[in-house]
Amino acid sequence: MLALLVAAVALLVYTYVGYPALLKLLQLLRGRRPLNPDAAALYPDDSPDWPSISIVLPAYNEAATIARTLEQLLAIDYPAHKRQILVVSDASTDGTDGVVAQFAARGVELQRLQQRRGKTGAENAARPWLTGDIIVNTDASVRIDRAAVKHLVAEFTDASVGVASGRDVSVSNVDDRSNPGEQAYVGYDMWVRDLETSLFGIVGASGCLYAIRRELHMETMPEGLSRDFGSALVAREKGYRAVSVPAAVCYVPRSTSLRREYRRKVRTMARGLRTLSFKRALLNPQRSGLFAWMLWSHKLCRWLVPWALVLVPVALATLAGEHWWAAAALAGAGVAALMAAIGWMWPDGTRRALPRLIALPTFAVTSNIAVLHAWLRALGSTGTALWEPTRRGPTVQRSNGPKV
Repeated sequence: MLALLVAAVALLVYTYVGYPALLKLLQLLRGRRPLNPDAAALYPDDSPDWPSISIVLPAYNEAATIARTLEQLLAIDYPAHKRQILVVSDASTDGTDGVVAQFAARGVELQRLQQRRGKTGAENAARPWLTGDIIVNTDASVRIDRAAVKHLVAEFTDASVGVASGRDVSVSNVDDRSNPGEQAYVGYDMWVRDLETSLFGIVGASGCLYAIRRELHMETMPEGLSRDFGSALVAREKGYRAVSVPAAVCYVPRSTSLRREYRRKVRTMARGLRTLSFKRALLNPQRSGLFAWMLWSHKLCRWLVPWALVLVPVALATLAGEHWWAAAALAGAGVAALMAAIGWMWPDGTRRALPRLIALPTFAVTSNIAVLHAWLRALGSTGTALWEPTRRGPTVQRSNGPKV
């Protein structure tokens, strides 16, 4: 049992501490790649050289927020004559199409799907109507910094770059009933992506905001998979890199509902697992070299950690009779589980009062349970759930979290 405990803890430590430490060491030994290009220096505002882009916005029942999102997209800092904005309505039933139609005179295009196909299905369906050399994918629930798209596009002056991913910044909702655990995790993940970018490139793009070369975007992606994760894998297959762009800021409001966030995690991770299975050949070091190690470490190891953690209480309970430290650790795990149970039962409407001491273990425990649930769904016969956009509160232009 001691060996089992050591192995489980070793996987946890390697995944969240050892892997980024090894990336940092390799960065010191090999040196950094050149810094991200300065978009303003490459292309002055009046430059005719800006490539044409298509901004794709899948939407399902977003009538309450789509107008504000489109106003924000129309205001981004990019030449209007080089920019296409295409909304793909995934058979919306709440008047979303009518709201989007009001923007037709300002150049916003609408394509409506007659039957729901999910986010990847909507993105697949949009391909025949895309006119840009660079495709920018985003969500209706986020807010993009005005200069973000220019920073993404500037990356493609490097011929080795196939995908450029935005920088997620977790921000508070107006009502500020958010989870600090989610905030800290987003910051950590962006830091790891920066390390990966400085060496070989990231293993998955941000679904909230990323850009991709047209020829890569035209690759078929099965509707039950995740196109944002798969985009980096397709890029690698075709000999390109995917990079994270710190200046391309995308403000992502933290969910006020723990249960809603849990369902989102299960859905997205189940799709991620199936996407990795679809592109599993990239896990072979003989085929993809160091990228395979990064894919194992950043994705698969993270998804295996919860299974290891299931074994920890069993091992501790077995060892507790002979070792005081095992008894103490088991008691600590029990306290964390109790706090998570309190956090889970806390009504969403009063989560403003949820103490940080309870919120952090709640996020950790529920996130790991969500991974286990996602494994069962991905391996089961029911498949992955149809895309349901995350309903979030309106954002404010500030971040209460760590700088990311």
